[in-house]
Amino acid sequence: MSPIILPVFPRGFHIGPVFIHYYALAYMLGLLAGWQLVRRLSQRLPVASTMEQVDDFLTWAVLGVILGGRTGYVLFYQPAYYFHHPLQIPAVWDGGMSFHGGFLGVSIAILWFCIRNNLHPLRFADRVSVAVPIGLFLGRCANFINGELWGRPAPASFPFAMIYPGDPAHLPRYPSELIEASLEGILLFLVMLFAARFQAVRARAGLLTGIFIAGYGVARITGECFREPDWFLGFLPFGTTMGQLLSIPMVIAGTGLIIYATRRTPRAS
Repeated sequence: MSPIILPVFPRGFHIGPVFIHYYALAYMLGLLAGWQLVRRLSQRLPVASTMEQVDDFLTWAVLGVILGGRTGYVLFYQPAYYFHHPLQIPAVWDGGMSFHGGFLGVSIAILWFCIRNNLHPLRFADRVSVAVPIGLFLGRCANFINGELWGRPAPASFPFAMIYPGDPAHLPRYPSELIEASLEGILLFLVMLFAARFQAVRARAGLLTGIFIAGYGVARITGECFREPDWFLGFLPFGTTMGQLLSIPMVIAGTGLIIYATRRTPRAS
């Protein structure tokens, strides 16, 4: 089967004088869809918060995603560059966001918000974690539209190989963004939705969060096997990538949280 030759997609569209980037649109839609889902989940027993508190948390989530995602990218991926070009750090419109940084940013936002509002941090995080794969899916779709984060060269036997615009070698490659969207987005979202249906799971504070953290780590490590490493980093020791190294602690932490949650006495109301 001949590889699919991808066209050059526009990176966004104009609304009057304003140019809307698809990547920014993915963030906005992911946050809004996640907000609505968390509002409903928060009311299932045991109740995690009021709907009004979920509304208030949306601003905190936006700040956690943007500040954490950008800070993580600067520190984890290109610290030397941004050390010499500090004025470029706020330029998020030029790209450069790290999920692992965004995860830490939102985690801090959840902890701070719950302390201020006298909420159980793990129970609230459980509800938020179910919605996160929505944003991951949309973000990976935006990566694909932008023609970034190319896949590794694919064998001739792979039926859905794609030639990316701008690739000087014109090599058939794995559609790594779509693979990651399927793993981090669709598959993980289905797992989280299924687990969240059961009150016995929701009653064990931290269990859903642990499933998400470990599940994302496994999905990211697997998806990175089909993706070219960042050109400015290349492969790291043992043929790993930065995304894989940052995901290993997530698998460990998520597994530990699952064990912790399952060993504690559940609370049903």
